[in-house]
Amino acid sequence: MTVSYTERRPVHAPGRQVACLWTRHNARESYDQLVVPDGCVDLVWSDAGLEVVGPDRAPRSVPVRGGAELAGVRFRPGAAGLLLGAVPVRELCDRQVPLAELVGAPAAERLGERLAGARGSREAVAELDAFAAALVSGWEPDRVVERAVAALGRVRGARVPDLAAELGLSERQLRRRLVDAVGYGPKTLHAVLRFQRALACARPGGRGLAEVALRAGYADQAHLTREVRRWAGVPPTVLLGRRGAD
Repeated sequence: MTVSYTERRPVHAPGRQVACLWTRHNARESYDQLVVPDGCVDLVWSDAGLEVVGPDRAPRSVPVRGGAELAGVRFRPGAAGLLLGAVPVRELCDRQVPLAELVGAPAAERLGERLAGARGSREAVAELDAFAAALVSGWEPDRVVERAVAALGRVRGARVPDLAAELGLSERQLRRRLVDAVGYGPKTLHAVLRFQRALACARPGGRGLAEVALRAGYADQAHLTREVRRWAGVPPTVLLGRRGAD
């Protein structure tokens, strides 16, 4: 099986809201792709058309057919309002929705036509980059949500009562604000961001699991193992390919 997956930084869309543009090409037989929660919302283009993929609350297995080509743009946690408008992100959790249902058929068809005319993945992601950049005009990010996501994404995180007080909200208001903008409450968002930080820490340099746990902000390796099983459904040695790791 030959699978090519590439991420690119946005050129025109702001990195503050767009995490990356990506392409995936499956050259051979069909397979099942493990997808794990990351708190992001993706706009995905494939032979099924343009779909908005909401944030996952649990790991899932996605079938990918042989020869499939996909391209997408990934919106950071809290930035999906660029694409969704007034639609709360919580309504898209664990769902894939046609783009036309959110932005209207004409806008979705125009983007689909441009993507269909793209010559190769580079032009496809350029079209998605331009589309995301155009959404920014007239859109005002929720500064409170941005500050909350940043605080919960730190290695040591933030206690929910302290964070709510810092932002001038009650704990209930903070939870409602985040669930609408991200799809998760503050504790779940913190856990998902820490899990993603562990994945990022594990990739370079072949670090052992004890070091990954320390760098990512877990209490110890056992804590890391429990959380990886929670969010990926498999132990770290399987997810990270670390047979025999310490």
